[in-house]
Amino acid sequence: MHWGRSARIPISDHAHSRIYLEDVMAGSSNETTLVRAGDDAVGSQDMFNKELQTYRKIVGANLMFHREVYGVLRDLLVEHAPASFRFLDIACGDASASAAMLKTMAIGNYVGIDLSEASLRLAARELDGMPCPVELQCNDFAQAMAKWSEPVDVIWIGMSLHHLPATGKAQLMHDAHRALGGKGMFIIWEPALFEGEERLSWLARFSLLRDEWSAVSDEEFASMERHMRLADFPETVGTWLGMGTDAGFSQAEEIFMMPNEMGRVFRFSN
Repeated sequence: MHWGRSARIPISDHAHSRIYLEDVMAGSSNETTLVRAGDDAVGSQDMFNKELQTYRKIVGANLMFHREVYGVLRDLLVEHAPASFRFLDIACGDASASAAMLKTMAIGNYVGIDLSEASLRLAARELDGMPCPVELQCNDFAQAMAKWSEPVDVIWIGMSLHHLPATGKAQLMHDAHRALGGKGMFIIWEPALFEGEERLSWLARFSLLRDEWSAVSDEEFASMERHMRLADFPETVGTWLGMGTDAGFSQAEEIFMMPNEMGRVFRFSN
């Protein structure tokens, strides 16, 4: 199988929105791409289902303050986004929180990017009924942003940018600034270190939240801790803001801090 330019794969078509996957494997059949077979696929699906179950527990119990964060995001859109704004949802996952917020807004276009095909299939269901065209791209978000050329007014990424190394974070900031064309907003919700805090201390702070996270099992909490040790690389507030100004944004500000102080929402604009 050869990797090449992306091809669009329709998965649903509605009166107000056309939803399709942007397949990163050119030349492969829809059946091969969208339907997996074999033990590896079954194992991967089982793992996905398990992680999805944990994620939905976290969101349902509001352990990461999704309600507050998406309330803040909605307020920013109401106050600052233009009419019929074009919204780019980076690392959208199942898009459930975004869909719930955006369905009642005057949105003109929605694009979601995620590497997980399974998540995008769920996102297609969540986004059904959106009052605008909808596009879902199955792609690595850093690679997608590096070559982004479509007009966009608002770019949003939540709890995903911190997986990149510092150079990758900075590059994505530059790519977002370029994509916005000197206008619009780049809004991020990411883990943040206190000034002078080390990453290990931040990880230790999360471990202290175990009692508050009673909605998840010990196994689920331990799995999250393992994931964070391997893949989470937060920055200080000053570093996050500095990356934005270095990327060319004239305004960089902290908008919201999670009540447990593990993460914050930042807005970058011109």
